[in-house]
Formats: sequence, structure tokens, C-alpha cells
Amino acid sequence: MGSKRDLNFAASIGHVLEKFGVDYEYRIASAHKTPRDLLNLLEEYEKSGNNIVYITVAGRSNALSGLVDANTKHPVIACPPYSEKFGGADIYSSLRTPSGVAPLVVLNPENAALAAAKILGMENPALSEKVGKFQLEKKLEVKTADKKVRGKKISNLKD
Repeated sequence: MGSKRDLNFAASIGHVLEKFGVDYEYRIASAHKTPRDLLNLLEEYEKSGNNIVYITVAGRSNALSGLVDANTKHPVIACPPYSEKFGGADIYSSLRTPSGVAPLVVLNPENAALAAAKILGMENPALSEKVGKFQLEKKLEVKTADKKVRGKKISNLKD
């Protein structure tokens, strides 16, 4: 995360990763304010030899995602919080990155966790199976909702 203000937004990423049994760690380092610390942190993770997917959470100019991506061989998922203050225009810093810098952008934190689980599941069959079950549950939710509303008028659907 770029700052401690991002923690509430990032919390839902952790909740979904827990459902999949994926180990994760929250860290705070600013690409603007503490770039050297950020680079040192990345170096530490890169040396670990672990399979890693970084999910970066930073708003405004979101230099965090690009800086992380430019300094790792691992996938980076940018998940910037939406800002009413800028009418969503700050998202462009996550979408328009220079050549050679390619973080994926997923706006929904739960979906960012799902994307990370899918990537990690490519080399982990048990995790891939959990992702498949999760997706099946989502499909069943839609089918159940359809059965509930089918043939009914809006006024009869109140819970």
C-alpha cells in the first residue's frame, strides 16, 4: 500500500485471499515518499525465491504499481481505490504506463485477490481447484437468484 489510508480498502483483498488459503502480507511503502525503502522491500521479496503476485493499492498518481512492476519479474496487480475527489480521473495513472511496465489493473479488491489466486493456481493444483469451486459458487448464486425472480413482478420481490 502507498499509505496507511489504503488499509481499509486493502483489507477485503486479504479476506478473499484467506478464503483461498493464500498467504499474504500487508506492507506500506510509498513510491514518492520512500522509494528507496520500497526498492529494498522488493529486493527482499525477490530473493525469497517464492512464487509471488504483488497487489498494489495506491491512489492519486499511483506510482507504486509502476515502480513495483518495473522492478520485479513477478506479476503485479494494481488495485487503486476509487476517488470521488478526482471523479475517477486518477485511474489513468494505473492504466497509462510507459513501455516495459505492465501492471494489470483490477478495480475491485475482491477481484484483484481472485486474479492473484488464479495466477498462483497455475502452479498449485489445490489452489486452482479452490478457485474453480469459488467460481461455481458464484454461478450458483446467479442461478438461485434467477429462480427466485423468474415470473414475478418487481413489487413481489421485496425480502
